[in-house]
Amino acid sequence: MQKLTVSYTVQPQCTLIHVAQAKGFFAEERLEIQPVIHTFGKAALQLLLDGKADLATAAETPILFSILKGEKIFVLANVESSSTNNAVIARKDAGITQGRDLKGKRIGFTPGTTSDFFLSALLTANGLTREVIQEVGLKPEEMRDALLSGQVDAVSTWNYPLTQINDELGANGTLLIDQEIYTETYNLVARQDFVRKNPEAVKRFLRALLKAEQFTHDNPDEAQTIVSKMTQVNRDLVSKVWHSFGYRIVLDQILLIVLEDETRWAMSKRLTDRHDMPDYMSFIYFDGLQAVKPAAIRVKR
Repeated sequence: MQKLTVSYTVQPQCTLIHVAQAKGFFAEERLEIQPVIHTFGKAALQLLLDGKADLATAAETPILFSILKGEKIFVLANVESSSTNNAVIARKDAGITQGRDLKGKRIGFTPGTTSDFFLSALLTANGLTREVIQEVGLKPEEMRDALLSGQVDAVSTWNYPLTQINDELGANGTLLIDQEIYTETYNLVARQDFVRKNPEAVKRFLRALLKAEQFTHDNPDEAQTIVSKMTQVNRDLVSKVWHSFGYRIVLDQILLIVLEDETRWAMSKRLTDRHDMPDYMSFIYFDGLQAVKPAAIRVKR
């Protein structure tokens, strides 16, 4: 039995990890998991970068910023993707009923995350720029109070907070979502040195997640109950957001596309000192998924 410290989140994107842990799929693969749970992926990834976890989950945005800073990490697989998880939720009484109404408004976002990128993408889609809004940096757990109290006029965030805030605002809420401008990928990540020293552990971990994928597909109601119990999130809320996510263990071309799009955005906004596009293919570890499910690799190589 090999022990692994895994840094992941209470977010819906980590459903397959929660299911694999609850159903004993990791144990079947001779892995003992020490979970470290966070509220969002950037924090989960930081634990890995600090050398305090073997594996972590995060969306592509904090991953790319880590790579741009020179971190030697591998993406092992995408564990979820969604084009409906990110949105801006705004107050109608702040005069916001459509995207272009964001001009001049105070908008909360979490820097260095998908919240940050989605906000820029939504503004661009509505003919606006970041310069015409008042930016307010917030942690995900600060979004609700900031918006409900009127400290900000809108927030760019994700589920579960997105749905919770939208429900609380009720008729006073405007949900600004655009499936065409952004597809989130949520990813399993490890340090490159760990992967090279532990290739069999990586394969076993991926096999456990593939079992969880099949179980979740075949038993969605039980999977939702598991997620609710493992994360202490209300079962009705888990069910309400369930169909916003695609729970599949893959390595998909969309990951590379989004990484490059977001890198161009980061460079244009001077969020990085780099001026060249990294070779993101060299930060993807193909051997693990190739060994356990080669058909799940959808990246052109």
